[in-house]
Amino acid sequence: MRKIIVAAFTSLDGVMQAPGGPQEDPTAGFTLGGWTAPLFDQALGAAMGDIFGRPFDLLLGRKTYDIFAAHWPHVTDANHPIARVFNETTKYVASRSKPKLAWQNSRLLGEDIVAALKKLKGENGRDLLVQGSSDLLQTLWQNRLVDELSVLIFPLVLGKGKRLFGAGAVPAGLKLVKSQSYPTGVIVARYLPDGEVKTGSFQLAEPSEAEVARRRNLS
Repeated sequence: MRKIIVAAFTSLDGVMQAPGGPQEDPTAGFTLGGWTAPLFDQALGAAMGDIFGRPFDLLLGRKTYDIFAAHWPHVTDANHPIARVFNETTKYVASRSKPKLAWQNSRLLGEDIVAALKKLKGENGRDLLVQGSSDLLQTLWQNRLVDELSVLIFPLVLGKGKRLFGAGAVPAGLKLVKSQSYPTGVIVARYLPDGEVKTGSFQLAEPSEAEVARRRNLS
């Protein structure tokens, strides 16, 4: 059975907009695009290699698909590890419209995205790896469709922008299965779903009348 795996770059305050470059996604006046670049080193690249090392198909929202389709097919280095994999793998695209998908091996999910994803998850095949796609992520959170979450947390605060968990997120417990920090201050954490949110209380219990009386007698 397929799994849906989310791998996301975020700031410490949860913003994931335009990590790769200044013009990647300037929606709503976002001016800090490219915030991952100064903190991305060879060690962190190896961590991405672990994520991309497992067989996968891509699951993308329309905006992220357009960004990727404008870049990766034009990378001419045949040995580039990401370009080769991204170009060859199947790309499943969530879109409210019916765009023409020119990038090779691209497939539109259709009007009922949730039903299409549930069908894909029930099939045998490669896991579905989500990159970017903040709007699509809110649909995935709301419908509890995510099976694994890898977050690369960068040591900076962006203040505003599209977020990993927005209005579509529902309460859910997570289990940390692996974490590692890197010299540039980036933390990579991998989580699995872990049921409902558990709550408790640090509030002290109210003393009984007998205890109150005992304390008075001692004073």
